[in-house]
Order: sequence, then structure tokens, then C-alpha cells
Amino acid sequence: MANILIMDTDTACVQRIAASLRHGGMRVDHATSRTEGLRLVQLNEYDAVFLADNLPDAEVLSTLSLLRRSEDAPEVVILAGNRDHDIAQEAIRSGAWNVFAKPPSLERLLVVANRITGFRRSRRGTAMALKRREILGNAPPLLSALDQVAQASASEVNVLITGETGTGKELFARAVHENSRRAAQAFIVVDCAALPSTLAESVLFGHERGAFTSADMRAPGLVKQAHGGTLFLDEVGELPLSVQKVFLRVLETRRFRPVGATREESSDFRLVAATNRNLQTMARSEDFRSDLLFRLQGMGIELPPLRQIAEDINELSCHHVSRVCKRLDLSRKGFSADFLDTLMNYDWPGNIRELFHALERSVSMAGREPLLYPRHLPMHIRAQMAGQDMGPDQKTTDPPTAISQEKLPPLRDARAKAIYDFERGYLRALLLQTDGDIRQACRVSGLSRARLYALLKERDVQR
Repeated sequence: MANILIMDTDTACVQRIAASLRHGGMRVDHATSRTEGLRLVQLNEYDAVFLADNLPDAEVLSTLSLLRRSEDAPEVVILAGNRDHDIAQEAIRSGAWNVFAKPPSLERLLVVANRITGFRRSRRGTAMALKRREILGNAPPLLSALDQVAQASASEVNVLITGETGTGKELFARAVHENSRRAAQAFIVVDCAALPSTLAESVLFGHERGAFTSADMRAPGLVKQAHGGTLFLDEVGELPLSVQKVFLRVLETRRFRPVGATREESSDFRLVAATNRNLQTMARSEDFRSDLLFRLQGMGIELPPLRQIAEDINELSCHHVSRVCKRLDLSRKGFSADFLDTLMNYDWPGNIRELFHALERSVSMAGREPLLYPRHLPMHIRAQMAGQDMGPDQKTTDPPTAISQEKLPPLRDARAKAIYDFERGYLRALLLQTDGDIRQACRVSGLSRARLYALLKERDVQR
């Protein structure tokens, strides 16, 4: 029996919907506020929540976000009295199953409720058999992403994985491959950020002997190597525009011409792409082809940042520290309480990659010590947490306009300090985003290699 929760203050509408659903063999509860609805979701396992936009204590999109974060999150159907198309589109992007204008068709709601029930039943069976590789954790946003992996693995459509840097996009791409019918074939990675524009077509499509000066022998490209398997375009937003046009045709026909060849070849590959950039914004500014974007996003998988799955930090940390200790031939290490508190409370802008780097550094610093302490963590993490630990009486929180004249430094000094602090913070974020890759950091920042090295030294930022 399906369990449905209706969150709506319109009693007459609720009675009509509830009667229809109960007649269809479903159990129905009713809440007239967000507070009451969230309490019921914590106490019961609902398959779906029919969420109206008239709750007195909450806005519909924020309520949707909270419902989708709950354990075994129910599917959410929006009942919209306010026919705002922008809100409807944002609701779908935020995970709503569908949006219906009020008063809704009772027949359509019953069909949707039955579809949701069937979907959740099949999803539970699929999730049990999913090969997760090194994907650890059980936070609701992570499980939602794994549900998307299961759906993608069961099909052949192109997949676009999005998420901040360091969230594990390649790991999820491999999970899609290893749970698909192509699992026994090759998984070929294309690092689009490292593709030299002059040789991109040769790398992707291969070349004939003598096609260019250094082409001493015939070489197959990555597209051909992916025949029968999966082609993974990592950081697809960095693909040169000139290559985007050529690759679009390859996606449409699965045929290509190696550099210097007179005949086309074919390759039967499944495409998975990933990016930490907003491709829709890039398409609007014509930095990315909109027709290629349309082809890429057959199915989307959005990965949560580490701050949204903080409950998994302990499991992730224990697993990684154990692996690092084994690699370094060290005995297993425990965590002091304040070490774990620091891990849980830091915001991790570099996500899981930054967490793992910090743990590796901590293990190396600890050496033969049996416990890890905050002093083993990188300095920038300790410094930030120390700043957060300061009470309000210890920090200067007043705006500049409230500072007395005696406290003000000369404008030149104040400007210099502001620039220093900004550039230091920017450089740290830049290195985290690019994982310390100087070439990529130069490309993102627009700085020359010499200038970047000079700034890193001047601002005392360690790679």
C-alpha cells in the first residue's frame, strides 16, 4: 500500500484528493503547515508528498529542499495555486516529480501516485544490487545520486554528471559504466582540460602515419579505443569550441575520420560527460555549443558537495586513513574527539578531494603516533577553525562605518591589506579548484606561469 502525505491548507481540495487516493487503495495523511509535515515525514515512510504552495510558515521551494534531504526521501509533487512558471521550473530542477496547477485532475494525481509507487519499488531492488566501487556513505543526497546512477546504468542515453570540484565525478562515471551492460569493455577517460587544441582531433580520433610531422605510425584515437565500452569526457566544459563542432557530429552518427585518413571509421561507445561549470550559462554566452549541450544532457546526475553530506565524513575519513596507513606501512590510527570535530565543522570547499588530501597530510605528520589531532591538519584548516572558534567579543564584527576614527589605518595601508587578503584567499581557492595543477590554474586565472608563481610566493600560499 502506498503512503501519501498531503501538505495543504485548502481543506476542500485535500478532501477531494484524499478520497480519490484512498479509493485507489492508498493511505493518506494530511498536514497544514511545514512544521507538522516535516514531523510526519520523520515519523513515517511516505512514497510521495503532495505539497501545496499555500503553507503559512514556509515557501514552497525551501520546503521541497527539506523534504528531498530526508532519509529515504519521498517524491514530491507540487500543487501550485500561484501559476508562476519560474517557480515551477525551479521546482523541477530542485527534484520535484511534477507540478500541477490547482485544482488538479484527480485522475492524473492517481496515475502519478501509482507511477511513483512502482518507481520506488523497482528502485529499491536496483539499489540493493548496485556496485558502488569506492562510493561510501548513506546521506540522503548521496543516495539520491546513486539512484540516478542506477537509472543511468539501465539505459544507453548520454549522461552528464555535474558537481563542484572534488565531489568524485569520475568515480560516479565509473559506477555508471560498471553497472551497465558495457561493464566488461573499456572505460576511456578524456581529460578535456588537458587537451591541446592543436592536437585535440588527433587524440580523440587518431591519425594516420605521416599525418603530421611527429606521426611516425598510425595511432587509434580515444574514441576508437572506447568501442564497445564507455567514453568519459571529464571537464567537458573545457573542450575547445573547434572540437565541439566536430564531436557533435560524432555523437549524432558515431562515425569519425582520423587525421590524415580518407575513410571514416565507426565506434559504438556510450558517452558519459562531467563538469563543474554551468554549461547553460556558457551556452548563453556562446562559450559552449547549445546543440552539443542538448546532446550531452540525456540524463543528469548531480553530485552533492561534502558540506551537504557531512554525516558521511566519519565513514569517509576512517576508510581513507586506513587505506593511507596500509600504503605507508603504518599501524591503524584513531581520531581524537577534537580532530573529528574539526573535520565535521570545516566547510571543505574542495570537497572529498580536499578531505582526502588533508587526511593524507595528517597521517604523514603523525608518523608513528596512534591518534590524529587537529595539529596534524593543514595550517589553513586549523587557522579557519580557530577563527570560527573565537567568540563574538573576540572578533571585530562591526562594519567599517562604525569604527572610530582612531582605529582607521591610512587608506593606502587598508587598501594594501584588503588586496593582500583577497589575493591570498583567491589563490588558495584556485589551487583547490585545480588540484594544484599550475597549468590549469594559469588558464582559469588568466595569469602567466611566472606571475602565478610570484604571487604564490608573495602571498605565502603553499601548493
